[in-house]
Amino acid sequence: MSATAPEASDAHPRFAEALKQLGLGDLLPRVRRFPEQTRTAQEAAAAIGCDLSQICKSLIFAAWGSPLLEQGRQLGGGVPVLVLMDGASRVDLDLVRRELGAEKVTRAKADVVRETTGYAIGGVPPFGHATKTRVLADRSLLAHDEVWAAAGTPYAVFPMAPETLIAQAGGTLVDVRETAA
Repeated sequence: MSATAPEASDAHPRFAEALKQLGLGDLLPRVRRFPEQTRTAQEAAAAIGCDLSQICKSLIFAAWGSPLLEQGRQLGGGVPVLVLMDGASRVDLDLVRRELGAEKVTRAKADVVRETTGYAIGGVPPFGHATKTRVLADRSLLAHDEVWAAAGTPYAVFPMAPETLIAQAGGTLVDVRETAA
């Protein structure tokens, strides 16, 4: 191990280390840090100067009664599931529930998000989490050549091709976007 200081990055140190371990260290110089928090997809899109749908939201939900998740770790009464969704769309909980074969799906509480991912809401990256979770990635992300996701803090984002991002997250492509009735 070297006694020199680690390479500085605008990403959260844990996420920067995850990128290096995944062989994605070349992304570190592309991480953008903002002086103000970008806790919402709208704030992030405005700060980056991209379309709202180019933001990749990393959202943690809790699922109960899913045979697909039966072997999963229980936190707060439900099994955590990560859903990757474009910033212009909302997640349809019924579609997530059906996708998982679960009895019930709800948004995870802040403490479950932090325990599962190691990051606070608003800064959750799509991969590099504290624990392994099932990942569902909505197909809407594939509408772009590049999407932007949180780099571990509400102040930092990174760009990546959506196919690569989904693959790195271990995501399954699904259709869980809310549609207008």
